[in-house]
Amino acid sequence: MASPRAQIQAVVTERHRMGECPVWEEATGHLVYVDIHAQTVCRWGPHSTKVQAVHLGHQVGCVALRSQDKGGYVVAVGTCLGLLDWDTQQVQWVAQLDRQKPHNRFNDGKVDPAGRFVAGTMPEPLAPGVWEPAQGSLYSLQGNHSVLRLADRLGIPNGLDWSTDQRTFYHVDSLDYAVHAYDYDVQAGTIGNRRLLFQMPRGRAMPDGLCVDSVGTLWVACIDGGKVIRLDPQTGSCLCTVDLPVTRVTSCCFGGPDYSDLYVTSAADGLSLEQLQREPQAGHVFKVSGLGVRGRACFPFLG
Repeated sequence: MASPRAQIQAVVTERHRMGECPVWEEATGHLVYVDIHAQTVCRWGPHSTKVQAVHLGHQVGCVALRSQDKGGYVVAVGTCLGLLDWDTQQVQWVAQLDRQKPHNRFNDGKVDPAGRFVAGTMPEPLAPGVWEPAQGSLYSLQGNHSVLRLADRLGIPNGLDWSTDQRTFYHVDSLDYAVHAYDYDVQAGTIGNRRLLFQMPRGRAMPDGLCVDSVGTLWVACIDGGKVIRLDPQTGSCLCTVDLPVTRVTSCCFGGPDYSDLYVTSAADGLSLEQLQREPQAGHVFKVSGLGVRGRACFPFLG
């Protein structure tokens, strides 16, 4: 069912090529996100008139917060993981993965409840919409900067988050059109017992980024589907749908002073000139209010 109370506003009206991985920075009141193809980490505040951006020279898959005592952000850029100092715009690189797969890059990522940065790698397409299967992996960057591989032989690792009791890990494999659930050992930072939570019909639309709200339901962005869907964490059934005025809906997170607003990123890349004319807001960032549910603060990386 649709969400009739939802109010949708384009709050960032710059046309991003591939907006992704939004995260709300409570300490500063900013939304932080990436534009993968523009190779930038972006930061925007509700009272800002301009998006701040740091260009990193390679495709930026994802960004997450660091603890306030360290400051800055943890980023996944190309096949490297690093620590970004926003003020100096410098990155301290701490790891490089998938050296044997030159066509891979990092995609989505998020920090787990214990402060580890979990991110997945994916292959670049062989042709538009065509990917080599089973090339993706899921990695966990520990506080001491060592790296643990959690899974391999994935298609396109994408949206991820944890249940409110921290015992379940949710993860999208876009190439499988699926959202999977795993048992999560938060002390060890390991996953197991994978099971299918939600299967999207194979076709044009794919599940992409996701987040979990304060009552434990999942919000999944559907790229090329023009919507965000809310899923029951037990049954995987769709509880409601939020339709956006753009096709390439990429990811979402809750933010704002009380985490009652859902921020949704989108992409312009992949659309034809004719489609872009029909979708003048393609690549914008949207705020959805009136959903009647709140999100929760994101965990910071402790390394």
